[in-house]
Amino acid sequence: MIVRIPCHDGQQDGRFRCRRASREARAAIALDGFGERIEEHRRELHVHCYRMLGSFDEAEDLVQETFLRAWRRRDTLRSDTGLRAWLYRIATNACLDHLRAQPREPQPRSAPVLADPAVDPPASDAVPWLQPYPDVLLDAADAVIERETIELAFLIAIQHLPPRQRAVLILRDVLGWSAQETAESLELTVAAVKSALQRARPTVKEHLPARRLEWTAPAEPTPEERTTLQRYIDAIEQADPGALAGVLRADVWQAMPPQPIWILGREAFVAAWTPAMVGPEAWGDWRMLATRANRQPAAAAYLRKAGESGHRPSWLAVLRVEDGLVTQITTYGEDVFPRFGLPAAL
Repeated sequence: MIVRIPCHDGQQDGRFRCRRASREARAAIALDGFGERIEEHRRELHVHCYRMLGSFDEAEDLVQETFLRAWRRRDTLRSDTGLRAWLYRIATNACLDHLRAQPREPQPRSAPVLADPAVDPPASDAVPWLQPYPDVLLDAADAVIERETIELAFLIAIQHLPPRQRAVLILRDVLGWSAQETAESLELTVAAVKSALQRARPTVKEHLPARRLEWTAPAEPTPEERTTLQRYIDAIEQADPGALAGVLRADVWQAMPPQPIWILGREAFVAAWTPAMVGPEAWGDWRMLATRANRQPAAAAYLRKAGESGHRPSWLAVLRVEDGLVTQITTYGEDVFPRFGLPAAL
């Protein structure tokens, strides 16, 4: 087992701290079976930290911090607690410490660059730090990762909660912990946990899409989602604005985190995309690969510009589908391709 300890730039003693952390990590490996035992929980702890933070990259750092704290506090592990619950407690508090040190909250959206005037904007504010999570890694987690607890709409909604309320909601409603277990983990009273949960649930509901509470979606893509994704892919590859319009709902909107740029409405979206697909200013020839992120259909786009021999990574779109139409598109840059295991070129 290799415990990777991140070095944080900008700290005067960062190099010394990383050397010290590495020594402690190596000592943890040498301890009889301890490193291997905690390593078994790496992926599910990463998912947990990701829910708390909304950032794939920050979750990586916080898992390392969790392992380091676990090594330092290994004498506090009780047989009646269990290793998994003990690690979750450490990870949750590590995330809370991180959020206290680097506070942030969703920001009101600026005006869209293009919008259909008859379409109402989404209820949620912008969460620029939100990153996608590849399904191939979700499948590797030890725990069952249900779609409604990992999809982008849910993650955006819970980022509107204060960190402690967010932790309570995740421990109680996502992980299914009792009020007593949650209180012990967060060093709160049971009454405080119940109060936090009562305040958190209405806030989350307020920031979820209107129909989000009407369904419980399976982890696997539905036939409807597969068909819709393929129609979306075909429209892009064939450079067909009409086909693209046919796969979008009238009130579709697109966000492009971490950029504040967004587009509201089907007509606006197609108008923005048409010059990139057809005409003298077309970007080039598109090829798309189907994938999955956050238990949602996604497509990775590759572009071959004029004079180039191959298609290079361009962007990845995560789709929200309702009734066979795309209702939301969250687009990320090509920097996310490696974690999805996508090819470097086509």
